[in-house]
Amino acid sequence: MKIGIEAAFNAVNATGGVHGRQLRLVAADDGYEPARTAETMKRLYEKDQIFGVVGNVGTPTAAVALPYALERKMLFFGAFTGAGLLRSDPPDRYVFNYRASYAEETSAVVHYLVKVKRLKPNQIAVFAQQDSYGDAGFSGVTKAVHVLGGDEKAILRLHYQRNTIDVDGAVDQLKKSRNPIKAVIMVPTYRAAAKFIEKTRDLFPGMVYTSVSFVGSTALANELMQLGKRFANGVIVTQVVPALEGHSSLVLDYKAALAKYFRGEQADYVSLEGYVAANVLITALRRNGSDIDTEKLVQALENLSDLDIGLGTPVSFGRSEHQGVHKVWGTQLDENGRYQPIDLE
Repeated sequence: MKIGIEAAFNAVNATGGVHGRQLRLVAADDGYEPARTAETMKRLYEKDQIFGVVGNVGTPTAAVALPYALERKMLFFGAFTGAGLLRSDPPDRYVFNYRASYAEETSAVVHYLVKVKRLKPNQIAVFAQQDSYGDAGFSGVTKAVHVLGGDEKAILRLHYQRNTIDVDGAVDQLKKSRNPIKAVIMVPTYRAAAKFIEKTRDLFPGMVYTSVSFVGSTALANELMQLGKRFANGVIVTQVVPALEGHSSLVLDYKAALAKYFRGEQADYVSLEGYVAANVLITALRRNGSDIDTEKLVQALENLSDLDIGLGTPVSFGRSEHQGVHKVWGTQLDENGRYQPIDLE
């Protein structure tokens, strides 16, 4: 996420910045532990005197960072999470999301499994982190199953603890399931996902595995390929950006910036998301004018509609719409560990 944002910032800074001012990303690490987030936010605000927050990583951490930002009327932009807590209705004034929500990602994959793969809703289980991130993904699945006429209360949820790869309990739950489970929708981090697939692939040879985008597609592919091709082949990951294998101007610009400023760094769906979110923010900063403050920038963002940055879908915000894009792309790993685009509809 950091690399993608910095690639976009570096590219615009090389052409004179925004109204003659250079953009600088100040990064701080809370270790994906909410207990460390408040202290991290305080340091950024008081010591580093940041203007706004961009690319905040994680749902449980956002649950702490978001109230801190809102109390101080700071911009909270393009967070790397699809959780509902950042998508209030009506939206919080200072919160803007680029990406589709977890509810939209999981809805797309539930519809794919039921309508395209012809599975019954009760043949789908959810492997989810035991926190607000996992809850957000599981909630999306239950809503989608309800819409399709299935019994959302019967969906099996398999748990694991954040920042661990202890998936044995989830594997045992799956083994004991009375319903024959044919697909698992994962709301995980990549190491836990890989460990779960490793421990269940041979027990359930025909299982369909899918994951939401937060997993980190490249990291997941690398982890699975270390286990062997059969662990990677066929795994589906929903994305909130277009396929990296494509030749759209956006993806080519991103790869060029990556090659220039981060030599040797692999193109990646997460850093592409950072690059896209940063470019949307840069557009708003340019339209805001040289006299910048948070309230003016919020107005500039709320007036940003039908922005074409090469995604294949426009980015639009409004007073009652603080999520720029609702599209979900499908990708599937082949036996060589490369993601190929798939049609989810």
